[in-house]
Amino acid sequence: MIAFIVTSILCFVIYLLLTTGSGTFGLWSLEEILLGIILSLITGFITRKIFIKKDFRMLNPIRWLIFLVYIIGPFFIGMAKSNIDVAYRVITGKINPGIVKITPDLKTDLGITLLANSITLTPGTLSVDIDEEKNNLYIHWINVDEKKLKGDTVETKYVCGNFEKWVRRITE
Repeated sequence: MIAFIVTSILCFVIYLLLTTGSGTFGLWSLEEILLGIILSLITGFITRKIFIKKDFRMLNPIRWLIFLVYIIGPFFIGMAKSNIDVAYRVITGKINPGIVKITPDLKTDLGITLLANSITLTPGTLSVDIDEEKNNLYIHWINVDEKKLKGDTVETKYVCGNFEKWVRRITE
């Protein structure tokens, strides 16, 4: 029941944000608010078990604040560095692409997903596959340094910097 209520409220807030300013008086019309409530209740009922799992740790506003700090700070800086590195490699032609395996120390599916998405959004890297049993990520990397490889595995810090630490703070 709590998952249904939380999901419905979240859907209603998103609906209100997406329809802001479309009302005849004020920000929303009465019909829009009623339609939003109905759609949110239907969506909340259908998706209650998908978005909200057994624990509610991601409903903590502190985690959302940490996530915002991560996006504005370390992720943005890592993305800027990667853009410069990729531009340098394109201009000079010093490219040694390959697929490497990293083993992040993350325990939740949300953490693995957030890290994989952060890696994919960073230029020069692309998350190719996830081994769900061992939590390994396979990453296509624009410049594989043979010195940093141990077999086909590379330390996480070389591929994604300190993203793993931030993702752990957010999701675990």
